[in-house]
Amino acid sequence: MSIRSALILSRRPAIAFVVVGIFWGCFAAHVPVIKAQLGASDALFGTLLLGSATGLVSAMWLAPRLDRWLGARSMQAAIAALAFAWLLPSQITHPLVFAASMALVGLASGLLDVVMNARVSELEATHKRPLMNANHAMFSVAYACSALIAGVTREAGMPPAPVFAGFAVFALCLIPFVRMDVTYVTAEEGYQGRYPLWPILLCGGIVLIAFMSEATVEAWSALHVERTLGGGAAEGALGPAMLGLTMAFGRFSGQAVAERLREVHVLIGASILSASGAVIAALAPTPVWAYVGFGILGLGVSVIGPMGLALVGKLVQPHLRTEAISRAAVIGFSGFFFAPTLMGLMSQAFGLRVAFLVVALLLLATLPLALLVARQKAHVPQEAIAPNQG
Repeated sequence: MSIRSALILSRRPAIAFVVVGIFWGCFAAHVPVIKAQLGASDALFGTLLLGSATGLVSAMWLAPRLDRWLGARSMQAAIAALAFAWLLPSQITHPLVFAASMALVGLASGLLDVVMNARVSELEATHKRPLMNANHAMFSVAYACSALIAGVTREAGMPPAPVFAGFAVFALCLIPFVRMDVTYVTAEEGYQGRYPLWPILLCGGIVLIAFMSEATVEAWSALHVERTLGGGAAEGALGPAMLGLTMAFGRFSGQAVAERLREVHVLIGASILSASGAVIAALAPTPVWAYVGFGILGLGVSVIGPMGLALVGKLVQPHLRTEAISRAAVIGFSGFFFAPTLMGLMSQAFGLRVAFLVVALLLLATLPLALLVARQKAHVPQEAIAPNQG
């Protein structure tokens, strides 16, 4: 299946992935500015980002209920909420108020994350084709483009607030195009299966590692380039932009790879590749070498998260798919926010080079989890696997 046909098939959730990408890319490029206007240390800034983790985890539990209530308009409502939520953090100078505003961002972003991933999984089940990598690639493309735009505006001396407002207007203009009818699947008559705990825990753990690593580069790469390696504002913004570009390439490639290779083999290769990129970034003597490291890291980590989410959709009964993806997302997407906190504490104590070396070790932890998932999948009866096994 071509990338183009995959995106046409899943064009509505793909737009939602773009919306999430533009806001987080803009935020990543503005981290040095926002951190400076708060007057926060590395440790304090990382701790403040826990506010978004609180909102995110709440969203993951609320999402299945809100999805059933809003139905076809779920993604529309979540995009509107996210666009308005992002107007707050860029204008705040008080640390506690910033944390509260990031909680609202986490809530809105989490709602959209769960719904759009569930829609892709539903389309995979309907058309029996892998679609997750192509959609996550759209996030990466949007993330990279918005980070580059934000870098240019920073270099020109523009404050964050009008840049975020511009992206919010763009997101609101996309709302009419994401309305998507939903067919809810009910339990088959006589279904006696247990709730799928182990697939959720194992796949959620894989997604957690991938997104913790991705979040680390998003939140701290610009600071690493500017502070550790002496780069300028535009050079700093190029760090997260490089991650987004290579992740987009990796995910588009992963769309083809997912149809040809076993998931466990892809996960093992990707974790080793991304870990090597983290080491290069940590030891980089110049910004150019840091970009190489971030690029390799992005190329490897790009397929780990989407594949983890796709796997949990394949290992559960169809009527449990949205809920299972939501629970796995509770584990996985929280990595976007807990990672910057841990990185902030580690950077405060040992510096960003050591922090990025720890990311390399974290990525290698994917290896045993991938093997356990393969073992779990081998023991699932074929009739109990969701139709998107393909």
